Amino acid sequence: SPCIIVAVRKGPEILLAAHRRHYQADDPMYTVLAGFVEAGENLEQCVAREVFEESGIRVRNVHYVASQPWPFPHSLMIGFTARYAGGELTIQDAEIVEANWYAHDDLPPSPRGGMSIAGWLIEDWIKRQSHKA
Repeated sequence: SPCIIVAVRKGPEILLAAHRRHYQADDPMYTVLAGFVEAGENLEQCVAREVFEESGIRVRNVHYVASQPWPFPHSLMIGFTARYAGGELTIQDAEIVEANWYAHDDLPPSPRGGMSIAGWLIEDWIKRQSHKA
């Protein structure tokens, strides 16, 4: 069951969302967007579709970063970066509680490094932004 996970960048900001599936009001965790590949689509198409479905955002410059085995539900998580191409942030209420663009020095609680590909994507983006400052 391949799935994608993507860090979407807009200038000096990254798109992070609090996902309904893991949301805890007293301790929200924000992360990058992800979703399962559908039959008949390639990975880049999946990135574009999932980002648009969950956030209303269009992306461009989709680039592969890394992959990670994911035990539930026996998946392969394939990580990407992408750039904002247009659209207004409009969250999909069924999956997302809240989403916004964040600067590297003003991030909400989010995964960092460790064993999670989401953490790797966010940490890599933070390092790149810190070097620009």
